[in-house]
Amino acid sequence: MRIAVNTRLLLKGKLEGMGWFTHEVLNRMVAAHPQDEFFFLFDRPYDPGFVFGKNVTPVVVSPPARHPFLFYLWFEWRLPAVLEKLKADVFLSPDNFLSLRSKLPTVLVTHDLAPFHFPKQITPIQRWYYHRFIPKFNRRAEEVVTVSNFTKQDIVKQFGIAEEKITVACNGCRDIFRPLEDSEKKAVRETFADGKPYFLYVGAVHPRKNVHGLIRAFDIFKRNTGADAGLLIGGRFAWKAGEVQQAYEASPFKKDIRFLGYLGDDKLPAVTGAAFAATYVSFFEGFGIPLLEAMRCGIPVITSNISSMPEVAGNAGLLVDPYRPEDIARGMQQLWEDPHLYREKATAGIEQEKKFTWEGAAEVVYEALRRAAGN
Repeated sequence: MRIAVNTRLLLKGKLEGMGWFTHEVLNRMVAAHPQDEFFFLFDRPYDPGFVFGKNVTPVVVSPPARHPFLFYLWFEWRLPAVLEKLKADVFLSPDNFLSLRSKLPTVLVTHDLAPFHFPKQITPIQRWYYHRFIPKFNRRAEEVVTVSNFTKQDIVKQFGIAEEKITVACNGCRDIFRPLEDSEKKAVRETFADGKPYFLYVGAVHPRKNVHGLIRAFDIFKRNTGADAGLLIGGRFAWKAGEVQQAYEASPFKKDIRFLGYLGDDKLPAVTGAAFAATYVSFFEGFGIPLLEAMRCGIPVITSNISSMPEVAGNAGLLVDPYRPEDIARGMQQLWEDPHLYREKATAGIEQEKKFTWEGAAEVVYEALRRAAGN
């Protein structure tokens, strides 16, 4: 097959959820299918490290698309001509968007429908674009792939799409994550947390991620236990993060809270592996890769009891109500004070993480491409 792929989210040093899905799935797919030709369509100059094999041809299609107007220009006017010129058999778009004007068989990866559940957390122009086009994108695609059964059912419910059209590919965890020895944990904690054990959040910082609620829960935990523990927050500030700043400024324990910014591969595995526990108490997720990263490191996870997170964490997760900081604090206190529960959740997490692999995700996406091309 001649497979064209939207790779505009492959950005060196800036990979997050959808970008990591694109990176890991394509890396494996290119290696597993050397007989196929892949055309990676970037919207800006690309890093050569993203050209995963000799069967990959990179193509830059301008302009950079990071705004609804430019989304429309890139997908509806620039891409169709490029796809026709490449004489591709099928188009893979792994970032929720596709081209309505292109007639090429298309596989769309829809990671979540967050804009439909939290419309006020995005700008009016973004809201207009998503609500107008996302339903059309999912109906237009020959095949839809998503990353959790929760999101699959959400797509069916929101857009009335037949379940048979949607397959679940999941996310995975990279091999750079592993359990750390006690001496390694001690060194990391000295560097990042003044030697203290710490709870960790990893991800972008914006309202849906509930970092403000986590900070308030940490305050309650500290007041209730007097524990000499810290809270580390690793991730870029995205949008509307004012409530996070307010929660931090109001915290009587701000000296124990640290914002680390975006953590690259040189730091993230160590900071994750040395955590006392991971906290991922978002209001809504299509999946939640940091849950897998923590579980692979043998770190127990506290996560939300809604959307996809119970599906990902399984019985390894200590589930809490993200809308109640006192419930999040309860989970933190349980792990802090109950060594048996701590070991139980950590052990269960190591087994739960094994259920999700990038190899499995790549196989699901490739089979969807075969079906779409055949149709």
